[in-house]
Amino acid sequence: MRFDVSPYRTHHFSKQFRASRNPNNFLKGLKWSPDGSCFLASSEDNTLTLFYLPQDGGDSNGYGVTIPEEDSYGASLVVNEGESVYDFCWYPYMSVSDPLTCVFATTTRDHPIHLWDSSSGELRCTYRAYDAMDEITAAFSIGFNPGGNKIYAGYNSSIRVFDLHRPGRDFGQYSTLQKNKEGQAGMLSTLAFSPTNSGMLAVGSYGQSTGIYREDNMELLYVLHGQEGGVTHVQFSKDGNYLYTGGRKDPYILCWDMRKSVEIVYKLYRATENTNQRVFFDIDPCGRHLGTGGQDGLVHMYDLQTGNWVSGYQAASDTVNAFSFHPYLPMAATSSGHRRFAIPDDDDEDKNNVELKGDENCVSLWSFYVTSEENTSDEHNNGLASNSHNLNVTGEEENA
Repeated sequence: MRFDVSPYRTHHFSKQFRASRNPNNFLKGLKWSPDGSCFLASSEDNTLTLFYLPQDGGDSNGYGVTIPEEDSYGASLVVNEGESVYDFCWYPYMSVSDPLTCVFATTTRDHPIHLWDSSSGELRCTYRAYDAMDEITAAFSIGFNPGGNKIYAGYNSSIRVFDLHRPGRDFGQYSTLQKNKEGQAGMLSTLAFSPTNSGMLAVGSYGQSTGIYREDNMELLYVLHGQEGGVTHVQFSKDGNYLYTGGRKDPYILCWDMRKSVEIVYKLYRATENTNQRVFFDIDPCGRHLGTGGQDGLVHMYDLQTGNWVSGYQAASDTVNAFSFHPYLPMAATSSGHRRFAIPDDDDEDKNNVELKGDENCVSLWSFYVTSEENTSDEHNNGLASNSHNLNVTGEEENA
């Protein structure tokens, strides 16, 4: 993918999110499915909306700088949760060709973890955790382990591990705060597994720390300190040697070397110093570049080998709270929006009315330019990746 040239918008969605009963609805994040067939967007009205990618991947011409009046197409599925959505994640071996694998998990305020069928919208399973008063307690973050047979969930100073095939209230519980008060305290707001099967798990806390654990026994290996605010997003590099962390009201994404673990390699700037909102970043499939949004509506691209800024483009007129690369196509998705407070007008009967521009509170799909050599290489690699993915799925006896 070429990052020296700005990408072009191929699809745009906004009206569907403005039809909500919540007059102040806004996007909170989005994630591509592992097979790249669709993406899931979370919004303030407690819903998750699923859009499938067209067969051609996108319009070759795109919209350019023009924002269409109508949405490119309608959502395929809308899941309504009872309360605010804290986190959601896809089953790692999800493939649209295998209906059993088409599931995603959600965690919401005052509710257990839900496993949803992304084809029908039906609730498949529920995973419940209880506090000392035997009342249901909600997870703040969730994630499937690389093997796809367990769900790891972050709570207040503890992590619970659920067996995917045993829904209910059975789980393993691990405290992240040791008896000597060392470790991680507070809400465990984000987690990520190393993609190299090294067995490492990174957990971010609103206590401004990131803990590195062993996946098999949850042994704490070390704790990283350096974020100015509570940690809201963690992600490993593709080779697993580096970890990237971002925090609330913190303008920098920090890069950590997992082989040294005590020093910050470099910092990547983004305009997030004045917001408590989570702003999600992502690393491209080749592992060379990182993209992130911010309050200024810009998406910034950084070279991860040097930590240098490469380019940027205007993706929205409000906060770009999520940027996500497609798993294998030269595309990306952005979601934008933030909470707004309307100033009442004595002559305005609708005091809750908030007027939005076309590129505010929206989801956009972007296509990056590629060279002819990259096109040939991508087609070859996609074929190999597809075959490998099918082997992984059929090799797993999943009954999610």
